Amino acid sequence: MAVLGSPLRTLRALLRELRQASGGTGRPYRDTPAYRHILAAFRAHRVTSEKLCRAQQELHFQAATYLCLLRSVREHAALHQEYHGKGERSPEEVAGLVGFRLPQQPGGKG
Repeated sequence: MAVLGSPLRTLRALLRELRQASGGTGRPYRDTPAYRHILAAFRAHRVTSEKLCRAQQELHFQAATYLCLLRSVREHAALHQEYHGKGERSPEEVAGLVGFRLPQQPGGKG
């Protein structure tokens, strides 16, 4: 099993991903229901001196899983935007992409 690290570090990384995900909406990420839910869940499952929360490790694992999902979605969108096909290309353009040149036709036709 992988080491999860600190719950505070996971929370900060989650909030960073939420901020990046809501960057284009024009709405502050702190006004989103996801932000409020994550903070409420972390506050409800923190360990205090009065009680020992048995579900803390479960919450931390779920938070780390959700963080992995958010990062993967963001990275997938970036890769898709970079490498997605841009429609049909001419043979000369395709040859240039792979580093070749098309042969010239005799008689100056090409």
